[in-house]
Amino acid sequence: MLTRLLPVAVSFVAVAFVAYAALAAQPPQQARIPKPGIEVPAEKRAALEQKLGELRKAIETIEKGKDEGEIRNAIKGIEKGKDAQAKALLPDVRIYERAVGDALEFDEFFNVKELATADTLLDEGLQRARQLAEGKAPWTTATGLVVRGYKSRIDGSVQPFGLVIPPSYTAQTAGRYRLDIWFHGRGETLSEVNFLNEHRTKAGQFTPADTIVLHPYGRYCNAFKFAGEVDVFEALDAVRASYRVDENRISVRGFSMGGAATWHFAVHHADLWFAANPGAGFADTARYLKIFDSGEPEPPWYEQRLWRWYDCPPYCRNLYQCPTIAYSGEIDKQKAAADLMAAALAEYDIDLMHVIGPKTEHKYHPDAAKEVERRMTALARYGRDLAPLSVLFDTETLKYNRMHWVTIDGLEQHWERARIDADCTDDGVVIDTTNVTDLTLHFEPGDVPFDIMFPVNVSIDGDELVGDHPRSDRSWICRLHRENEHWKVGARSDDELHKRHNLQGPVDDAFMDAFVFVEPTGDEEHEAIGKWARSEFELAVESWRRIFRGRPRVKKDTEITDDDIATMNLVLWGSPRSNAVMKRIAEQLPIRWTDEQIEADGEQFAAEDHALVLIYPNPLNDERYVVLNSGFTFPYSANGSNAKQTPKLPDWAVINARTPRHEDAPGEVVAADFFGERWEVAPVRNRAKRQRVALSR
Repeated sequence: MLTRLLPVAVSFVAVAFVAYAALAAQPPQQARIPKPGIEVPAEKRAALEQKLGELRKAIETIEKGKDEGEIRNAIKGIEKGKDAQAKALLPDVRIYERAVGDALEFDEFFNVKELATADTLLDEGLQRARQLAEGKAPWTTATGLVVRGYKSRIDGSVQPFGLVIPPSYTAQTAGRYRLDIWFHGRGETLSEVNFLNEHRTKAGQFTPADTIVLHPYGRYCNAFKFAGEVDVFEALDAVRASYRVDENRISVRGFSMGGAATWHFAVHHADLWFAANPGAGFADTARYLKIFDSGEPEPPWYEQRLWRWYDCPPYCRNLYQCPTIAYSGEIDKQKAAADLMAAALAEYDIDLMHVIGPKTEHKYHPDAAKEVERRMTALARYGRDLAPLSVLFDTETLKYNRMHWVTIDGLEQHWERARIDADCTDDGVVIDTTNVTDLTLHFEPGDVPFDIMFPVNVSIDGDELVGDHPRSDRSWICRLHRENEHWKVGARSDDELHKRHNLQGPVDDAFMDAFVFVEPTGDEEHEAIGKWARSEFELAVESWRRIFRGRPRVKKDTEITDDDIATMNLVLWGSPRSNAVMKRIAEQLPIRWTDEQIEADGEQFAAEDHALVLIYPNPLNDERYVVLNSGFTFPYSANGSNAKQTPKLPDWAVINARTPRHEDAPGEVVAADFFGERWEVAPVRNRAKRQRVALSR
């Protein structure tokens, strides 16, 4: 599960979005998304801006706690305190302000009808603000279609989500409710305005009886990956906080791009759902994009290796833990995804349930929909298996390191298959591992299947060990580590830096948690490096807003506080000469960067021509990352197929700053690699001789 952080309030430094200067480097044949909107008539713009101003003033009034006497204390689910009650629900108002404000500012009205929609949304936002000022929040207890919001820890933005609340749901009714998460399809004009309007007016493909349906926005159009993946969990947490959700009856479902998202959430988080229902979509990168059949130059070896982050076949065995019902139209080209997953599962003797709509293209066949729903309803009656006696778990990265009562704490090597087979017997656990060095076995209270009067025997890779007794509450925890080719009970004793969950790289991982861009204030020694860093910074700011629908926090290097260091990943721009924070930590990084040269991988690169991109545990706080000179690494691939939205750089790269950016490469990459498991520069290099990386299927 993703670690939660409290949102951190950081003031924005003004950034010139309007110029979109970095887009000048974009290949001319590649259209951007979202596309430029229509011209808003001056009279209509003025009317919307006036109403938007009224809403902003109302929000400010509540936020500052004015008119205290008018705020009453009885909004359900909020702690006592008049101001706190209203402020806690402000995201449910801010979603309207942000949707219309951003559409006006960034030219994202795509047809005339959306202008009337924006007017309606502002009216709804003003109505909610007035209700909050009166101590009321009727939408929190409404049934039917409801739109709400939350404040994201990643960038402090307010993100929307839609809900379908069943008629049977009331605040007084006992019991908890099944929840289905439905992932939407690709929609290049799915602005916040259009998303809110859709979920005010349409219930969606499936609305099972006595079931809450959550429609996450997923930060727009990214197949619910990266910040879109975090959005799903943050929206789910917001729903859990306000509604009675049955934790053992949550499912993931979707179609088209949403089907791709469902495959991802099913295989990477298999132990969280009572069922998964992917429809169409894609399941891997190379086959879907026909990369090796295109005749184009193959991507670099490290980019191919990073396909393993989100490709689903390498993780397919995890569906042993997650009942899955795939759907495809018989003549839909995207049926190939389910066929691919079926073949991958067949290697492990798992027969994929694949419901097929006869003579159907890219949509749900009515009869097939009924059959899918019948099977989902049956699975919901059983719910999720909380503590299975057997766990099968495959992963390629510590980003996804947990399956039920098994947690992998260390790997021999990232981006190679790690595997756990764990079975409970009458007196202990039998475990076989591959590519694993550290792990934890943890049964929650009431779940342990062993006799509490006896120690638990652990047989792991042929080593026979004895763990502690289970506790009187029927819980049990056992930490194991491998030393000199044999396993021992207990956590590893050394405190040397090592890769671990949510601190394992690559560069793109830094943007799945709270981060701040840190601008340099010093003079740059080399003009080419200064220009390159400024261009990359502007591209990172602009592309984050456009693709991940937020505004990054931006601060000067002289403004970074201890709280920033404690709570956020620091993204440092410039060089150790120009950026004060980078200079502060430069001697503690594994790659040396001076005014004269960059020393990496046994080579030296002239500092007047070359810049360093890097992710590393922050030497000032090794619970957070530091990143040098990079936003997310696929800003232009985001304009094409969602399958192209994959990491383009590993843990570090040296860039020739005098060469132009080419699509998703920030210049010529003259050296790049992953750090080792101890965050060291890997000792063995065969970069020039690397051929196509064989994918695990």
